Amino acid sequence: MYRIIVTSIILSLIVCSDLSAQFNKAYFYYVGRTHLMNNNYEDAIGTLNVLLKVDKKAHEGYFLRGIAKYNLDDLLGAEQDFSTAIGHNPVFTMAYQYRAITRLQFGNYDDALKDFQVAIDLRPDVANPYYSRGITYTLNKQYDKAIADFDQFIKQEHRVASAYIHRGDAYLLMKDTTAAMSNYSTAITTNRRDPNGYNKKGAIYMAQDSTNLAIENFNIAVESDTTYIASYFNRAIALSSLNKLQQSLADFDRVIELDSTSSLAYFNRAILRTQIGDYNRALEDYNMVAKYSVDNVLVYFNRALLHSKLGDFDSAINDYSRAIYLYPDFANAYLNRASLKYRMQDMRGAKRDKEIAENKIAEYKTKLKESNFSIYADTSRNFNKLLSFETELSGSNFKKMGVSRDNISLLPLFRFSLATTYDTEVKLDPERYLLARVDKFEDEIGSPAIVLTNSDCALSPDSIMVIDDSLSGDVIQSSLDWRTLFKLSITQSLIKQYTNAVNTYTQAIEINPSSPFLYLNRSTVKSEMIDFISSIDNSYSNITIETDPSNRLNSPSSNRVYNYDDAIVDLNKAIKLYPEFAHLYYNRANLQALSGRFHEAYGDYTKALILWPNFPEAYYNRGLVQIFMNDTRKGCLDMSKAGELGVKEAYTVLKIYANNRNLK
Repeated sequence: MYRIIVTSIILSLIVCSDLSAQFNKAYFYYVGRTHLMNNNYEDAIGTLNVLLKVDKKAHEGYFLRGIAKYNLDDLLGAEQDFSTAIGHNPVFTMAYQYRAITRLQFGNYDDALKDFQVAIDLRPDVANPYYSRGITYTLNKQYDKAIADFDQFIKQEHRVASAYIHRGDAYLLMKDTTAAMSNYSTAITTNRRDPNGYNKKGAIYMAQDSTNLAIENFNIAVESDTTYIASYFNRAIALSSLNKLQQSLADFDRVIELDSTSSLAYFNRAILRTQIGDYNRALEDYNMVAKYSVDNVLVYFNRALLHSKLGDFDSAINDYSRAIYLYPDFANAYLNRASLKYRMQDMRGAKRDKEIAENKIAEYKTKLKESNFSIYADTSRNFNKLLSFETELSGSNFKKMGVSRDNISLLPLFRFSLATTYDTEVKLDPERYLLARVDKFEDEIGSPAIVLTNSDCALSPDSIMVIDDSLSGDVIQSSLDWRTLFKLSITQSLIKQYTNAVNTYTQAIEINPSSPFLYLNRSTVKSEMIDFISSIDNSYSNITIETDPSNRLNSPSSNRVYNYDDAIVDLNKAIKLYPEFAHLYYNRANLQALSGRFHEAYGDYTKALILWPNFPEAYYNRGLVQIFMNDTRKGCLDMSKAGELGVKEAYTVLKIYANNRNLK
């Protein structure tokens, strides 16, 4: 899908007409736009949040914030902000245009086209909506309408090379190669330093088997922009078709130099290395493909062939099994696995795989005319071939994955602990969550270094040990003051003396049983003890020790749920003593989620947000829980709010789910 990048509009946006009378608003608009122009999108959101708190009807503020969210892949948040801008100013042309662009990313073509139509009706003299709608019509396979819109755009903006490129694409999709080639040539004369036109012409020549002409165009594309990946990639494919393998390998090397996560480049280079007998380096490339494209069946099938060449039959069988798991109708994989099992004297397994393969082949032959029957049942197909950018594998584009679901975790529990620099800054924030009872407790403790936080302590273990030794001496000398015990419990937990910490908190609670904060901290230590036990429990994972136990929330490798009930009991007591404290419900929600009770967790996060409507971590974790329960749209809306409130991790999640069509 084309991705329309939103940037140029920022410079030309005209803000409200009375800015001269509202100097502060003008300043925030200026700073927000500056951040956007410098691609500092999170800073832009923070600045615009201040503006929108002062003026909740500032439609330009919502519009600018929508652009920032769009560029952070927070598409639902962007759509909401553009809609709010339209609500406050129903004739805001650019808001309709960019809401349409956002909806286009969801594949929501109907609503996108409606928005483009409104934008054009409001300002028919503005060219940009025709361009964007032309792309939408192309994606919606309405090529005649796309061409008409690009015609209209070019009448007003005839020096934009990409317009000719897109119009050429529409002609090409209509099988009008001559018109497509003419448009690509015009794009080149419009901007000779743009490699796209040369690449497009080269692709047509390749389709016409005019490989030398294709390479001539790819050469010019490379010369015009030495950092443009497509030019090297296309030339590598063309060179390989002429059996110029070393030159082709050099181009794939350059692609990987420019993008070290390019699955397609690793895949193709692995094939070429296999062809020249460089099996070990080919295997390294297939390993990289498996890392970045874990669900593509051909990766495992081709790597299995290579393992077989290297005599590693066990690894080959594992890869064939993985290919079969991903696509159970893959007859070739059954046949090859059967052959290996036969060589390893597993006659029964070989016979079973051979019978399955023969049944798949027979079924395939009866369905040759059915377009939805997969190529992978065709035993005559050559799988070991180079793949272009447009190639599809396993029903989806063979693309890299920039972020992994395995990196997603709940944000951690809150407790009173030694402050970090961040915690000190938060405490000075005039808009922080203020509760007199919390402030009074911190004053009672008598140590400015102890604050409510969910951050890790920045002090070194040696420094914490020094503090712990000092506090241990104070406890011996004092008459069991609960404040000293509380501080000692904190240092004990930080050096992972969990049993001692729980016992010390219990002593403090016996002296001061009415303090909810003592139960809060004891609960956190109990949960940390469970997490520590789970991290070294081999029945949970025999591969790695999970440093963050909350990763288990989205980990398919674990079916075991650990019991946090004892820690939850302490939180229940704290809530009875202080039901207005949002962080107690947040902590209980975390433990409910880790216990597998997601509906209860959702309810507690919601209670926390009722008490503190701007609780960033609660929005993030509630969003994660909703995504885990398959309510992706609502989960992403919570993630959007978390990002808006400063949780940077939210944008990692949104990058994964941004283009999920279920968000429409």
